[in-house]
Amino acid sequence: MKFMRLGSRPDFFSTRGNITSVRSDLMSDIVLDVDGHKFNLHLFPLLARCGALHKLVTAAVEAGEDEVKIEDFPGSAECFEICAKFCYGVTITLNAHNVGEVRCGAEYLKMSENVEKSNLIYKLEVFLNSSILRGWKDSIICLQSSKDNLPWSEDLNIINRCIDSISSKMVVEPAKVDWSFSYSRVSIALDHVSVSQPNSPALWSGMPGCPWLSPVPKDWWVEDICDLDTDLFWRVMVTAKAKGVANDLVAEALKVYAQRWLPGVSDEHTIADNTRSTRISVQVDYALEAKKHRQMLETIVSLLPAEKGSSTCSFLLKLLKAATILNASPSSREELARRVGLQLEEAALRDLLIPSLAYVNEMHDVDVVIQIVEHYLLQNQSPPMTPPPERLKAIPERRRTRSTENFDSVDSRQSAAVTHGSKHKVAKLIDSYLAEVSRDPNLSVAKFMQLAESIPDFARPFHDGLYRAIDMYLKEHPNVSKGDRKKICRLMDCRKLSMDACMHAAQNERLPLRTVVQVLFFEQVRTAATGGYSLSEMPSSIRALVGQESSDDRSQMSDMHTDNVPSVSASGDHGCYVLHQDFSSLKDELTHLKSRIADAETRQSFAQDSLKPSKPKGMFSKPKKFLQKLFSKKVSNSASSKDSETQSTVQPAAAQPPNPSLRRRHSMV
Repeated sequence: MKFMRLGSRPDFFSTRGNITSVRSDLMSDIVLDVDGHKFNLHLFPLLARCGALHKLVTAAVEAGEDEVKIEDFPGSAECFEICAKFCYGVTITLNAHNVGEVRCGAEYLKMSENVEKSNLIYKLEVFLNSSILRGWKDSIICLQSSKDNLPWSEDLNIINRCIDSISSKMVVEPAKVDWSFSYSRVSIALDHVSVSQPNSPALWSGMPGCPWLSPVPKDWWVEDICDLDTDLFWRVMVTAKAKGVANDLVAEALKVYAQRWLPGVSDEHTIADNTRSTRISVQVDYALEAKKHRQMLETIVSLLPAEKGSSTCSFLLKLLKAATILNASPSSREELARRVGLQLEEAALRDLLIPSLAYVNEMHDVDVVIQIVEHYLLQNQSPPMTPPPERLKAIPERRRTRSTENFDSVDSRQSAAVTHGSKHKVAKLIDSYLAEVSRDPNLSVAKFMQLAESIPDFARPFHDGLYRAIDMYLKEHPNVSKGDRKKICRLMDCRKLSMDACMHAAQNERLPLRTVVQVLFFEQVRTAATGGYSLSEMPSSIRALVGQESSDDRSQMSDMHTDNVPSVSASGDHGCYVLHQDFSSLKDELTHLKSRIADAETRQSFAQDSLKPSKPKGMFSKPKKFLQKLFSKKVSNSASSKDSETQSTVQPAAAQPPNPSLRRRHSMV
């Protein structure tokens, strides 16, 4: 740190309490009251250099007062003492900590060249311009200390000059940095290191365990800038961005600043929840701290680079969590949600669990996650492949070579593949999030379904994650109505469940019975198709079920067998009649399917016997085994139970053997 000494006389000022006197043979002839601190001094040396004292002393004499009151003096009593010592010729030391304060005090006392040549203002300006503003850390220290002297430091252009000096050094090439700076981070990425001049690297310190001669990192200035207060930090960053600082370095500075000044926000919030047991002073202190942190957070959000990917998704989600806890402005939260949505595929589940402000209702803020997903889908919408007709007329015809067309098609396919892969990641993330927030007993069915339906169907090639979330929700909400259970289960496509998920769902007592039947049926058909049974050889009703329908028609799949059922009265027997017809029709189709599989197995075995002496194992044994063990027991037992309950209303389609006990479905969760 650079300093300047003025004067040559020894210090003969003495201070006792709030009174400062001069040890001299001459008695003091003036008493100056500077904001409650009294100075017993001599009038002549002060009037020789302080032009403002003429008017103050004259006003005090005319009023008949013994003391001259100096009100609203910039700086403290120590600053006035330095100015007084300069008038007496006593040695004073100026540095980056007090030069701004003394400059404001000298301006108040009018210690200019008009009063005496080489006065204090002139010497301070020379020291500022030649030493302080040319140094890196000195400029930061001077800027931080000048905040206490507003508006004098602003009017004297001290703050603006410090900001301009700091921002100008931030854009200097790292290889040309020849001043000391702070850098305490242990790991330095290769892309953050300048190696443009490996033979003459710049000297720098502050890195523990690092050699004295080391390449200067590109973000060398980040930690020193983070020592500034929020408003000064904002002004420095705005000026630096205008001078061309890279966006990734700006994002790194914002991340370090937030980690330094915003940690522990959640802990403070937890403490503030117990307001009934805390004192009023603690509540007031927390309110002031929360307001300070809120302003700091909104400042960081306003400085975020507009470039996508400049800030990590994890950092943005942490800011969004802090914004929710601190109750930041809606515009800040909306901006953070939009930025997170631009790179949602990079998010982690732990960062997405944002607490809700409505603590009496929901534990997690599901609304903001829905908003994030909407922003993600909005920016990932595929543009039209061809322009509108009116634009086609305006576009001049241009001959395109075949190689150019091939390159365009390859680029479009790669872009589509990246987009689909990103949406698959987001779908898995949202399914995991749904499973986690389903533990909240206050999560409504409507909000659960809204978030689940926000993901497009093609983004979920498998529904195992969605099934896990649905099962967890039904487990934690046992009082959900039967209608809501059906609505929730319609979100799931049974054709997209894996074998393990199907086996679990078939024995899950929380699922509606019709959903279990669909799971068993589609797994039976899939097993048959795996065994070599062609889809074209299946009955028409089965082909309609396993065909390529849109996801909007999944809710109608469970009712397709009831199209030909005659109308009955709207009584309790109607549901039993429809359910019985579903089982009967399903059994007939499966019986026909098993016979066709057996015929195909016989033909296949006969063909293999004619080619080989030994009889090979039939390739359709697995479907037959699955038919006998998994489906026949579940469907036949359920059908026989329903037949016994509805025999007074409807004649059963096929007689079932008596079953003394109905095996209950159970859950493996």
